[in-house]
Amino acid sequence: MEELLKDYPVITEISVAWGEMDALNHVNNAVYFRYFETARLEYFSHINLMEDMAITKVGPVLGDTYCRYKLPVTYPDTLLIGSRITHLEADRFTMEYQIVSKKMNKVTTTGTATIVMFDFVTNKKANISDKLMQAIEETYPHGVTTV
Repeated sequence: MEELLKDYPVITEISVAWGEMDALNHVNNAVYFRYFETARLEYFSHINLMEDMAITKVGPVLGDTYCRYKLPVTYPDTLLIGSRITHLEADRFTMEYQIVSKKMNKVTTTGTATIVMFDFVTNKKANISDKLMQAIEETYPHGVTTV
């Protein structure tokens, strides 16, 4: 399982809840976006983004998100969600996610998200701070493309 997530610097573990399954007896498609959100926030914690936002009032907003379902997940299971930032621009970055089922030992789902930095005082887009840029590049230095 480590091999499936070796390129993801932050790994989030989530237990599948019975109530996340739908009438077709697998995890409902919308739940994966909550899984991604949980992994994204853990990544943000890893790079101190939320602490920085409390001071600067500049923080992340979700620009878009995408999910590719490969295998259905069912209860009970534990998922490992790898997250990484692969693309940086002045005011945004792209995150990638990979979900691995412990029960199946396979990748079940992949996804991406574009995160735009936003100034909550001026209500306008903002640039990524040098401090945050450095934290992102240090977390995954070999896979980040900077524009």
